[in-house]
Amino acid sequence: MRAKKLKNSIIGFSAFLILAATLSAPVMAAGTQLIPLGGTVGISLSSGGVVVIGMPEKMRDGISPSPAKEAGIKTGDIIKKIGSKEIESKNDLKEAASELDGSSVSIEALRNGQSVKLKLTPYKNEDGTFELGLWLRDGIAGIGTMTFYDPATGVFGALGHSINDTESGVIMPMKNGIIARASVTEVIKGKAGAPGQLGGNFDFEDVLGSVTNNTKCGIFGVLENMDITAGRESMPVASVGEIRTGPAVILANISGGDIREYKIEISRVYAGAEAADRDMMITVTDSNLIEKTGGIVQGMSGSPIIQDGKLVGAVTHVLINDPERGFGVSAEKMLQTALGNAGKKAA
Repeated sequence: MRAKKLKNSIIGFSAFLILAATLSAPVMAAGTQLIPLGGTVGISLSSGGVVVIGMPEKMRDGISPSPAKEAGIKTGDIIKKIGSKEIESKNDLKEAASELDGSSVSIEALRNGQSVKLKLTPYKNEDGTFELGLWLRDGIAGIGTMTFYDPATGVFGALGHSINDTESGVIMPMKNGIIARASVTEVIKGKAGAPGQLGGNFDFEDVLGSVTNNTKCGIFGVLENMDITAGRESMPVASVGEIRTGPAVILANISGGDIREYKIEISRVYAGAEAADRDMMITVTDSNLIEKTGGIVQGMSGSPIIQDGKLVGAVTHVLINDPERGFGVSAEKMLQTALGNAGKKAA
């Protein structure tokens, strides 16, 4: 029996402006051809452990500090072991916590890829059970837009930015992930101060491919079902130096599975220190898109940007106070990241 299609109330991955460290401009092989996509997909990532997304300042008595914070645990750590118990999910952690007796317990975590070992003394609450003082997540799911498929390698790129935990803002570490077929069922229109979002249905039994990497330039993986490339032709990839200010289009899916072309303007091209996870500023000029979405909304991240017959990049962020404007990352940077990660499994 097929899994029930799940409808989330907030399923467009965040497309707010977040600036990070500058990436060096990659060098791309001449003549590279990619298939621009533009369809939305369901995305599910598993961390292969539980990720610390925060800790309370005080426990329920309003006096005791968080045992986890006192032990030196940090936001973004991945809890791998409590005592002798291996931790792969929040259920594993609940079982481990249920066995605590109040004495000090060893904690093993991954921090920036390195193992750290700590000692934690749990907090005893009013009902006699013990708590660690952690807010945790063991996976994340939502919808986003596919940017390209590389027929030479089988690699796909999507989103144009990393998937971050919505509460802590940290990049979600991942063990594995999948993309699945999705259908857009609603649009919450964006307005100044309140970015909009796409909502939809996705079925994680209808798998299209596997996600192997979650990076600052997007998520990447291997496409296993070619249906979403049917009828779509490859085109050259523009180098960063070929991107210019002027008219361009994006491919976006804002209703059902229908992918359409919408007019935009590349209003600025960034270089040097300004090109920190953004290579261009874009302005939506298509009256039809503005009428339906208000401009750029969450879930549109990854929409391919095409100019002069070349794939130049992907939509990444929207300006919170001006939903008709946003930013894009270059396709060259995405491709270089994808190929650099090809064959590497996420940590």
